[in-house]
Amino acid sequence: MINVSNVVKRFDGFTALDGLNLNVPQGSIYGLVGPNGSGKTTIIRHLTGMYRQDSGEITIAGEPVYENPSVKAKIACIPDELYFFPSANIREMKNYYAGIYPKFDTDRFEKLHEAFPLDEKRQIRRFSKGMQKQAAFWLALSMRPEILILDEPVDGLDPVMRRQVWSLMMSDVAENGTTVLVSSHNLRELEDVCDHVGIIHHGRTLIERSLSELQGNIAKVQFVLDEDQSLPGNLNVLHESRVGKVRTIIVRGKFEDVDAKMASISPLFYDIIPLTLEEVFIYELGGEEYEFKDILF
Repeated sequence: MINVSNVVKRFDGFTALDGLNLNVPQGSIYGLVGPNGSGKTTIIRHLTGMYRQDSGEITIAGEPVYENPSVKAKIACIPDELYFFPSANIREMKNYYAGIYPKFDTDRFEKLHEAFPLDEKRQIRRFSKGMQKQAAFWLALSMRPEILILDEPVDGLDPVMRRQVWSLMMSDVAENGTTVLVSSHNLRELEDVCDHVGIIHHGRTLIERSLSELQGNIAKVQFVLDEDQSLPGNLNVLHESRVGKVRTIIVRGKFEDVDAKMASISPLFYDIIPLTLEEVFIYELGGEEYEFKDILF
C-alpha cells in the first residue's frame, strides 16, 4: 500500500533521510519507531505530500504522493503538533473538511459525537491539549480515509479515551481495510495494536518485519550453570548480565534454535522469555550511545 524506496532528503547539508525504505501492507497497523532525530516526522511529512524527496520514490497504491490530489484525498493525518483555524470550532472545521474530502461521512461525524463528547460551538483553541486531540480524531475518522497517518497520536489523552480511540481505529482496519501508520515512543502501547514494525535510525531502515517475526527472532534466556559448564559457542549473544548465580543473555535467533542449543549443555536451570517491543528496540539498536549510563553528581 505504502512504498518508500531509497528516499533521500537533505536540509542545508544535513541528511535527514539517507536511503530510507519502508513497505506498509494494506489493512495493517504499522508502527514506525526510532530514537529522536531518526527521521520519523520527516518521512511522515513526505507521505502526506508536504515535502518532496531529493531522490528515491514514494508511492501509495502505486501512485506518487507529491502534488497528487487524488492520492491525498485518501489520507488523513494527525500530526504531533495539531493545527486548526485560529477561531474555528469543531462544526466549522467539519464543514471545511467536508468540502475537500470527497468521502467525508456526515452521518458518522454525528454518531462519533457519542465517543467524543465535546462542545461543538466552543473554539478549539480554548480546549485542553487532550480535548484538541479528541477533536482531531473525531474529524479524521469522519473523513473515512483509506490511510491514517499518526504522529504520537494519543499523547495527552486519558487512559479511557486512549482505549476508545484505539478501538475505533482497529474497527476501521477490520471492517474497512484502513491502513494505519503510527509513529510513537510509547512502544508498550504499539505492541498491543501493531502487526508490523519498522525501526529507523539516522534516516535509514534498521529493521522491518511483522511484530510476531520481530519478537520471534530475538530472545531473553535466564539460566544457571554448574561450575564446569559454559555456554554453547554458537549462540549469537547481544547482551549479558548476572545477578548472583542467575545469568541473563539476550540472544539473536529463533526460539526453537536457542532452546535446542541451551538444552544441549544441560544447564541446572534455563528459561526462554519473549522480549517486549521496547526491549527489542533497545537491543536491535545496540551500541554504546544507547546503553544506560551512570551519571555522577
